[in-house]
Amino acid sequence: MQYARTPVDGAFVVDAAPRTDERGFFARVFCADEFSTHGMDPHIAQINNAFTDRAGTLRGLHYQVAPAGETKLVRCIRGRIFDVLVDLRSGSPSFRRWFGLELTAENRRMLYVPKGCAHGYLTLDDGCELLYLSSSPYAASHERVLRWDDPAIGIGWPIRPSVLSEKDRGAPDFDATRHASGY
Repeated sequence: MQYARTPVDGAFVVDAAPRTDERGFFARVFCADEFSTHGMDPHIAQINNAFTDRAGTLRGLHYQVAPAGETKLVRCIRGRIFDVLVDLRSGSPSFRRWFGLELTAENRRMLYVPKGCAHGYLTLDDGCELLYLSSSPYAASHERVLRWDDPAIGIGWPIRPSVLSEKDRGAPDFDATRHASGY
C-alpha cells in the first residue's frame, strides 16, 4: 500500500498497490503492521456499510469526543463521493484545517481519519456505497456534529448539497469550547 500525508496532521490518503495478471488483480486494503509503522491506529472495533440513494446528499460533519474518539478508514465501493475531514484537536498544528478528496469505486482510494477529526461526505452520483473501518464502536452520547458550511472552516464542496438530515441541517457553527474533541 502507499500512504500519502495530507495537510491535516495524522491523516493519510491510502492507495492499494494491486498485483495484476490475466485474472484481474489482488490488493491489500488494510495491514495492521503497516498502519502502526505510519503512526496510524490499527485497531478495528466496527465495520460500517453506508448506502445513499441520491447524488447531492451530504452526511456530516460527525465525530465522537473523548474517551469515545474513533479513527476511520473510509472507502467508496460504489459511485463517487467528496470525502472531507476537519481537524478539531485543539493542540494540533493543523487545528481547524480541512482536507477533502474524491473517493470513487474506480480509484479505490481510502481516507484515514484520525481521532479528533470530524468527518463527512457528499455523494456525487446516485447509488453511492461506502465501507469504513472504525477503531471504536459508535457511542451516541459522545457523538457531535459540526455545521457542513461553517464559514470559520470554509470547506470547498464541489457542489451544493441538496439532501441533508435534520441533524446535519441543524448542526452548530464552530465554537472552540463546544467542538473541542479532547484529543
